[in-house]
Amino acid sequence: MKQICQNIKAKGKPDDTNLFHHLLHVTEVIDKIAIYLNMDREVAKFGAVLHDIGKASTIFQKRLSPDYKRRDTDKPFRHEIASCFFLSLFDENMHAPLIDMVIAHHKSIFNDTRKKGIIDLFENWEDDIIDFHLKDWEQWKPDALKILSAFNIHVHDISLQEAEQNFYKVKVYCETRIKERGFSEWRGLLMATDHFASALPENYNTYLNRLFQKPNLNFFNRMHPLYPLSLIESDSEKKHTMVVACTGAGKTDYLFRRCKGRVFYTLPFQASINAMYNRVKNDLMDDNPVLDIRLLHASSTITAKGATKEEKIIQGHVGSSIKVLTPHQIAAIAFGTNGYEAMIADIKGCDVILDEIHTYTDITRAIVLKIIEVLKYLNCRIHIGTATMPTILYNRIIDLLGKRNVLEVKLENKELEKFNRHIIHKLENWNESTAIIDESIHQRMKVLLVCNRVKSAQEQYEFYKDNYPDIPILLLHSRFKKSDRDEKEQLLMGLNPEGKPTGNFNTSKEACIVVSTQVVEVSLDISFDLMITEAAPLDALIQRFGRVNRIRTEATIGKFKPIFVIAPPEDQKKALPYDLEIIKRSFTELPNGELLKEVDLQGKIDNVFTEIDFLKIEQHSVFKETGKWSIAPLTHNSKALLLDLLEIDSVICICEADEEYYREANYEERSKMTINTRYWVVKDLRQLDYGSRPFIIPDKSYDKEIGFQQELAKPENYDSSYSFL
Repeated sequence: MKQICQNIKAKGKPDDTNLFHHLLHVTEVIDKIAIYLNMDREVAKFGAVLHDIGKASTIFQKRLSPDYKRRDTDKPFRHEIASCFFLSLFDENMHAPLIDMVIAHHKSIFNDTRKKGIIDLFENWEDDIIDFHLKDWEQWKPDALKILSAFNIHVHDISLQEAEQNFYKVKVYCETRIKERGFSEWRGLLMATDHFASALPENYNTYLNRLFQKPNLNFFNRMHPLYPLSLIESDSEKKHTMVVACTGAGKTDYLFRRCKGRVFYTLPFQASINAMYNRVKNDLMDDNPVLDIRLLHASSTITAKGATKEEKIIQGHVGSSIKVLTPHQIAAIAFGTNGYEAMIADIKGCDVILDEIHTYTDITRAIVLKIIEVLKYLNCRIHIGTATMPTILYNRIIDLLGKRNVLEVKLENKELEKFNRHIIHKLENWNESTAIIDESIHQRMKVLLVCNRVKSAQEQYEFYKDNYPDIPILLLHSRFKKSDRDEKEQLLMGLNPEGKPTGNFNTSKEACIVVSTQVVEVSLDISFDLMITEAAPLDALIQRFGRVNRIRTEATIGKFKPIFVIAPPEDQKKALPYDLEIIKRSFTELPNGELLKEVDLQGKIDNVFTEIDFLKIEQHSVFKETGKWSIAPLTHNSKALLLDLLEIDSVICICEADEEYYREANYEERSKMTINTRYWVVKDLRQLDYGSRPFIIPDKSYDKEIGFQQELAKPENYDSSYSFL
C-alpha cells in the first residue's frame, strides 16, 4: 500500500519509521491478536489506528529530529494525549475501550513513575497541558485526518473546541477509572500489539503468521526404561499436574506430555533457562521446522544463540508457541508491574510448567502460591514438577487447585532406589577440603565447588587458581557481563553450538575445577565426579547434588560418587541468602559417610520444614486471595517493589570503559555489556539517562575472570581518564 504523509514519522533515527506505515503494521497485528483473544476486531482496529495518531503533532515531529536537544525546562509532550483529540470521530459506544487502548499504552494514567500520565500532567500543569498539546493544531490536524481517512475511518473537521471537549471527556473517564478496581484487557491488547509491531518494522509478516500456533509435542512421547516417568500414562481429564520425582526421572518430558496448547515453561535461574531453551528447541526441531520458541529473562532479553536478528528482537513479545522464562515474570502479573496486562493477554488459557519450584524463603513460598492463584484465575493449565517440595507446601497447592482437578504422580520406592547416587560426607570448613581436592585432581576427577554467595565463590576461585595453576578452572556466578557469562556457560557445558563435545569441563576427560554459586542447581545438564558445597536448605542441596553422577546408564545404576557438605556458619549474616535455622536443620538431616537414599528424602525435607509461615503478601499484590483485583485500571506499579520483595539483582550496570560504546550500540550490543546487581550496591554511582539507564561501575571493580567485585564499586575508584565523558 502506498505510504500516506511520508514526512510524518512514528520513530526517528535510525528507524525513521513512517507513521502511516507503523499504524498499518499495528492494525494487521492487532487483528491477529484480537481473533485469538476473541475480542471485537473493529474496535481493536480503530484503537490501533488512533493510538499513535498524535505523533503527527509538530511538537512530536520536531523532537524526533537529530538536532533536537532536550532541556529540563521543556514541557512533557505525550502523543497519547494528542491522539485523544480525535476521539469524537468514532461511535460513542466505542469510546471506553478506545480510551483504554490509547491513553495508557505507555504510561500509568496516575502515579506514573515520572509523573507523565494524563492525570499527573493535568495536576501539575493544569490548562497549560491542553494548550501545549494543541499547539499548531490547524497545521498538523490535516495530516492526521488524512492518515485516519486512509484506514477507511469517516473523518470530519475537528475544531479546537471539539478537540478540547475530547480531552476533557478522556480526563473525566480516567478520573473515574482510578476509582475502580480491576485491569483493562483492551490496554493489554494494545500494549501487546504495539510492542510486537514496533519491534519488527520490517519482515514482520513472517512472524505474524506464526503467532499463537500450538506446538507439536509428539517428541516427548518417547519411552525408555531408564526414565520411569516416560512409562507412566499422562492422559487424564484432570486439568492440572503435580509430579514429584528425582532428577533424571523424566519430569520435563512428562510435564510437556501433559500440555495441550501453547506452553510457558519456567525455571528459576538464567543459566537454567538458557540451557532449557536450547534443549527444547533442538528436541522439537524435526516436528516443528518453524517453531516459534522464545527465551525471556526477568531483567533483560537474553540473546538466543543461533537465532536471527528478528528472532532475538521478539523474544519477549506476545504469541510464541513455547516461551522459556523465570517465574518472576509471571509474578509480575500479581504485582501489577508495567506491561502486566500484555502478559495476561499472552498467557491466559495456556499451559504453564512450573519446573523445580524453589521455595527457600517465606517470600518465595508466598510468591509461588500467588503465581498459582493468578494462573488459576486466568484459566491456565498448571503443571508442577519438583524433586524437593515440603509436604506442607504440596498440600497447600493441591488445596488451591482442588484435589479432584490435579493429576498427582509419584515414583514407587522400588524406582526411587535406582536413583541413589551420592555418598555424603560432612566437613567443618573449607580447609578440610584441601586434601580431598588434591587427591581428586591426582585421580583426574572433575570437581565442582558450590558457594552460597558470589564473594565466597570469588575467594575460592582465587585460592584454587593459585594452588593449581596447571589445572583448568572456571568461575561461574550471576555477576558477569552477559557476554562473558555466555562464554563461561559454553565452556562449562563443554559442547559446541552443534552439541558436539569440546573436551572442556563437563565433557573433559582430565582433572578440572568449576567454582560456582547456586546458578548451577537447576536444569544445567552437567555431570561431575565430586562436589564440595556450602550448607544450604535441603531442597537446594538436593538440586545441587544432581550435578554429580548425573548420567544414568545401566552400568552406572548402583554406582555412587562423593559429595562433601561444609557445616553451617554460626551467625545469620554469614548464612545469607538463606535462613540459618533452616540450614542447620538441613545439615543435621544429612547422613555422614553414608548413602543418601532417595526414599528417605521426602521425610528429611519434611523434618526440615516442620512448619511454613505462608507470609502474607496481600498488601503488595494487586491480585487477592479472593480473586479480586486491588489495582485501578490503566495504572501499574513500579517494578522496584516486586524486586525488593524477591531480594534479587534488580538493576543493571556497565563498566566505565563501555560507556561511550553503550551510547552508540544497538539494543543487543548493549545487553552484552550489562551486569546484574542490587540497587544498594550502586546507588551512589553515576547512572545513565538513556538506554536501560544502567549505573556506571569503576573498571577497577570488574574482572573478566572473577566478575563484579562489589566492594570496589565506589565513586573514588573511577578512572579520571574517562572524566571527559
